[in-house]
Amino acid sequence: MVNFMTDESSHFDEMRLDASAVRDPYKNYHDWFSDQNPTRLRQKHKEAEAFFRRTGITFNVYGQSEAQERLIPFDLVPRIIANREWTKLSRGIEQRVRAINAFLHDIYNGQEILKSGRVPRELIAQNDAFLPQMMGFTPPGGVYTHIVGTDIVRTGEDDFFVLEDNARTPSGVSYMLENRETMLQMFPELFSKIKVQRVNDYPKNLRRSLGEAAPSTCEGKPRVAVLTPGMYNSAYYEHSFLADQMGAELVEGHDLRVIDGHIAMRTTQGYKRIDVLYRRVDDEFLDPLSFNPTSMLGVPGIMDVYRAGNITIANAPGTGVADDKAIYSYMPDIVEFYTGEKAILKNVETFRCSEPDSLSYVLDNLADLVVKEVHGSGGYGMLVGPAASKKELRDFADKLKARPGNYIAQPTLSLSTVPIFVKNGLAPRHVDLRPFVLVSPNEVNIAPGGLTRVALKAGSLVVNSSQGGGTKDTWVLED
Repeated sequence: MVNFMTDESSHFDEMRLDASAVRDPYKNYHDWFSDQNPTRLRQKHKEAEAFFRRTGITFNVYGQSEAQERLIPFDLVPRIIANREWTKLSRGIEQRVRAINAFLHDIYNGQEILKSGRVPRELIAQNDAFLPQMMGFTPPGGVYTHIVGTDIVRTGEDDFFVLEDNARTPSGVSYMLENRETMLQMFPELFSKIKVQRVNDYPKNLRRSLGEAAPSTCEGKPRVAVLTPGMYNSAYYEHSFLADQMGAELVEGHDLRVIDGHIAMRTTQGYKRIDVLYRRVDDEFLDPLSFNPTSMLGVPGIMDVYRAGNITIANAPGTGVADDKAIYSYMPDIVEFYTGEKAILKNVETFRCSEPDSLSYVLDNLADLVVKEVHGSGGYGMLVGPAASKKELRDFADKLKARPGNYIAQPTLSLSTVPIFVKNGLAPRHVDLRPFVLVSPNEVNIAPGGLTRVALKAGSLVVNSSQGGGTKDTWVLED
């Protein structure tokens, strides 16, 4: 018999209604878990860790003296989402992703939303992620955001919020897939008892979606390749994993060149044309002739080939504008402008520090807010006010005053908790969710579930793996 630990907080517990009652999505799992031998579960946990080490499921942490490969902690208790909850979420995610794609097309073409005043023109003109090289150009199939990761948090039974949009190069899908494979191997009986929607067809769907976005000049079956910065990149495991799972080539910049107006890949049989390049290289390093001239990671001249319509780059250069956290604050307006509908998924209240009144409020309430860089990611460069020391608050206030336009602030949300497996049973921890979305000219496909990231430290709200968080398998139940 396994013990269940609870806390006295007011956070929404996704598993438990109270100390003695369990929410419907977790009932079958709860019954199974209650009968398990804790020793067996601890052994399974060790087996999962050994599997992750053996298969190389690691990431690199930069900016630290010990910068080296680390294992992302995996928790063997799944996060379980009811079908009705997922139906609402997926509708809201699809609406949002379609609006983002329309927004990107507009700002690089007619800029109607800027002319209307719904989004300030200076927010685009002064945005480092905006690429003038994309002006007047529409990618093959009209798709800018082929792969999107939408970060979602929950605060109540039916209260879901989008925390941020990841439209450049969202990472983590390999962990979603490996987490599911690990659970299937460790607890096959659970998947007979509980009907869970599949996620392992994601690589097949990714390959199909990328192929459907191939340029019109493509002859025959589209050839797809994954462009990686190389083995020292923090997400290299994912790059190689996805290339292998898709049956695509994994290439670096030096493997590619422009031949006869197309991008070609070096092979043992000579150079072969590529139709779709799933790039995991940042815009700045993609083409030294168009962006950073010192880059050794990209392909000289690829932007000319792209603008000529002879290759698809996924995601399109310049999509980082949609990741900007100041742009995020306008997403309800953006959704309504392009869809004619109110946003299904809510935004978190956001204070733009570039505005004097908002900056004044943020400085006065810094200890109660979360402050983020507008182009930040991975949990770096942010302040969690309630967890900060007086010195950290003072130092961050100086940063805000020096560069207010570089930051936004949000209230500290009461994030939901899900159970993790600890020495004495189950204990609640805070989580977020990153569903993965595939966009082609024909459809929007959302993997049922996504990557649940969990703050393994009691009370912590920071779930990023680079900041000590872990991951879970995410189950979306069938009807």
